[in-house]
Amino acid sequence: MIIMSVDLGKARTGIAVCDKTEFLASPYTVIFEKSPKQLLEKVANTAKETKAELIVVGLPKNMDGSEGESAQNARAFAENLSNETGIECVMQDERGTTITAHNFLNTTNTRGKKRKNVIDEVAATIILQDYLDKRKSGLNR
Repeated sequence: MIIMSVDLGKARTGIAVCDKTEFLASPYTVIFEKSPKQLLEKVANTAKETKAELIVVGLPKNMDGSEGESAQNARAFAENLSNETGIECVMQDERGTTITAHNFLNTTNTRGKKRKNVIDEVAATIILQDYLDKRKSGLNR
């Protein structure tokens, strides 16, 4: 099944996808959009473009596991996206993904503007790979 992931951001939203084998998550794009309505439309169009059959939305929990305003916004976005596309959306804990993404970019010496433009895409890839790994182990079924 083709699965797409979304790393929501206030200005940039990262998108990643996997192929039908569900083996490996790959970066797809970054959507530069601040308007929630326009963002929903662009992400929905990307889901159609990638032929996504399931969408994983990053859930920004606090480090203690609680959910704040950002998590509530992510849940609302996922619900709206599912309604817009007719595709099931599931939530995936994204704690630590941005730090991991920064570490990956450090090892590839990606700096400056290029780093800022790809960090969300890399975070979306990590969110999706975490989901795929859990799915394979039976934890997401």
